[in-house]
Amino acid sequence: MEEIWTKARALRNTATDAEQALWRHLRGRQLQGLKFRRQYPIAGYIADFACVEVKLVIELDGGLHSDQESYDAERTRKIECNGYRVLRFWNNDVLLRTTEVLDEIIRRLR
Repeated sequence: MEEIWTKARALRNTATDAEQALWRHLRGRQLQGLKFRRQYPIAGYIADFACVEVKLVIELDGGLHSDQESYDAERTRKIECNGYRVLRFWNNDVLLRTTEVLDEIIRRLR
């Protein structure tokens, strides 16, 4: 198995609270009947969540991400070069404003 897939599997087993909370709403085609994958490799990076059918990536950012804006921008650019749209949400928004986050995802799916 390629190294990135091994790392993706490890990340699935150590999900953050925000990732677990959002996954409860995305898994099993619960959102618009679309299949989401978690910790899915794209363009040499591991996306937090991806819907391959509609080419949408959802990234969750914690406090650490405020210090790595240039890395995140390059990562987003490369993922978008592969035809995906990237949505970013702060972990706190997922945990405290789940309905609003889900509404925004649904808006972007249309």
